[in-house]
Amino acid sequence: MSHTNAGKTTLARTLLGRDVGEVRDAPHVTAEATPYPLVQTADGDLLTLWDTPGFGDSVRLARRLRQDRNPIGWFLSQVWDRYQDRVLWLSQLAVRNVAEQADVVLYLVNAAEAPADAGYLASELEVLEWIGKPVLVLLNQTGPPRERAVEEADAARWRAALGDSTPEREVLAFDAFARCWVQEFTLFGAIEPLVPDASRSAFARLAAAWRELRMDEFQAAMSALAGPIARAAADRVTVPPPASESLAKRVGGSLGLQGPARTQARTDAEEQMAARLQADLRQGLERLIAIHRLEGRAAEEVLERVAGDVHIDAPLDGTRTAAVSGVVSGALTGLGADLIAGGLTFGAGMVAGAIIGALGGAGVAQGVNVVRGRTESSLRWEEAFLDGLVTSALLRYLAVAHYGRGRGAWRQGEYPPHWRPMVVDAVVAEQDRLAAIWGRRGESEEAVQRSLEDVLRKLALGLLDDLYPGALHADRSAVTTTS
Repeated sequence: MSHTNAGKTTLARTLLGRDVGEVRDAPHVTAEATPYPLVQTADGDLLTLWDTPGFGDSVRLARRLRQDRNPIGWFLSQVWDRYQDRVLWLSQLAVRNVAEQADVVLYLVNAAEAPADAGYLASELEVLEWIGKPVLVLLNQTGPPRERAVEEADAARWRAALGDSTPEREVLAFDAFARCWVQEFTLFGAIEPLVPDASRSAFARLAAAWRELRMDEFQAAMSALAGPIARAAADRVTVPPPASESLAKRVGGSLGLQGPARTQARTDAEEQMAARLQADLRQGLERLIAIHRLEGRAAEEVLERVAGDVHIDAPLDGTRTAAVSGVVSGALTGLGADLIAGGLTFGAGMVAGAIIGALGGAGVAQGVNVVRGRTESSLRWEEAFLDGLVTSALLRYLAVAHYGRGRGAWRQGEYPPHWRPMVVDAVVAEQDRLAAIWGRRGESEEAVQRSLEDVLRKLALGLLDDLYPGALHADRSAVTTTS
């Protein structure tokens, strides 16, 4: 419950993963208390989330409660006209629901305003104290995800404002628009000691069921992220040489001096690869959105096709290997050559006349050709680019995982500035493991995807633990009570 128009129904939609009630930027939109099953177990345990009307004129309400020896009994026995005194009538519905149905009250406050500016706060806390149920204060409307220090400072500010009110046991930042699912574990962990003793074991089972549900969604999300990257790693397009080509042009093509025909063939191949990747990433994002029980579709994303993102595996034919031999012997001074991941790539800084000098070693290539079986050029994504796909996938995952359903259909926005350096550092720390995966890209796509899922799972859990320390284990004590 909360002051009217503080986001109760919005939060209910986010937790339930479906549209319930009516959400409108107006006071007293919710006109009745409505129960929603949140989670249940095979043992018949059920956790119900009630969406109540909001407090209206709580100052007048608290004043009237003070005037009677049995304030709650008096208040619940009164019958206000729902049309002539709608504010008190809705407040009565909310108080009656809490008094008769609730084990724990989730009291939402608008954290966008300072506690001192919330003129309703003292009187609403007084009403909650009269009711006598344990209260957990949730800071709603905190805005986009923020650094932990900022959230902790916000929570401390509200704790100080609440003072020593007996029912208030904890203050949590829990925004309906931007909460992350791991924060729900913290929420369950904070609720557990407030639950009546008779219901404690049932609540522990419910908390365990909720954890299992969210972890299953997490694993499905890692699969959705890994699939497009694994397929990109395995993607390779052969670029056949033109049907008739002179020896000099073949040498130039092998060394990166592309003629019009070769250039067009490579451009076509790059566009094919980019189109496949773009479609795959879009489908993966839409699957990720569905896993998190959101609506909306992935926006069109333009993939920047940079030459350095595509790796060229040129055929080790006689002409190219002759050039390699020339490089080794120093005949082609000024030609840059790198040995990278299964092939040779050449820089363009060469002296044109050096091509002729390199032809003397043409005979050394025949054995290499037969062993490698390379008679055509092929394109594949660079390992550095694949590392970048891992980074962008984790950023997209964090964005979707923090997107509350109450916010509406999914829309891609700017990432919070503190996310990117965290993700980049995490991916760099796993670079050796990723390099080993890319090195096996010629194996089965399924094996590469399984290995990628393992790395992504480790990275994502590490990032979530950095963002919300302890949240992944917040309800461990509750889970332990079921054994």
